[in-house]
Amino acid sequence: MNVGRRVDYAVRALSYLAGMPPGKIVSRVDIEEKQDIPSYYLSKIMKDLVAGGLVQSHIGSKGGFSLARPAATISIKEVYETVERPMALMECLDKGENYCSYCPVCNQISVWDKAQTLLANYLAKVSIGDIAAQHGLRERLSALDN
Repeated sequence: MNVGRRVDYAVRALSYLAGMPPGKIVSRVDIEEKQDIPSYYLSKIMKDLVAGGLVQSHIGSKGGFSLARPAATISIKEVYETVERPMALMECLDKGENYCSYCPVCNQISVWDKAQTLLANYLAKVSIGDIAAQHGLRERLSALDN
């Protein structure tokens, strides 16, 4: 499992949306600028978040995005699985004996399985609401310089 840019950017975008007043529509450009997310990544990520039912897309000149659900009901685990795939620390945990013929006799699989369960349970308990950010990262970083 690797927490790559797609997950990082998705969490940034969602936490920014969560920091806005309920129902506020935020433009894609605003998300890009405030959270320092490249536009080519953000477009794809927002498409995935809309398809996953986490974000609502609003069309038109005053269009943009808003959360589709309350931030407290969107877990980090759900975000990860929406933009990446189901969490799996090792392929054999996901695919089992079809992937590795040693699964039935593996002496380490239980360690990785427990670690994966602990991580998944933890991330399922942390919501976007827990890390909501009214101000973007750029603004917060520039405030440190003052």
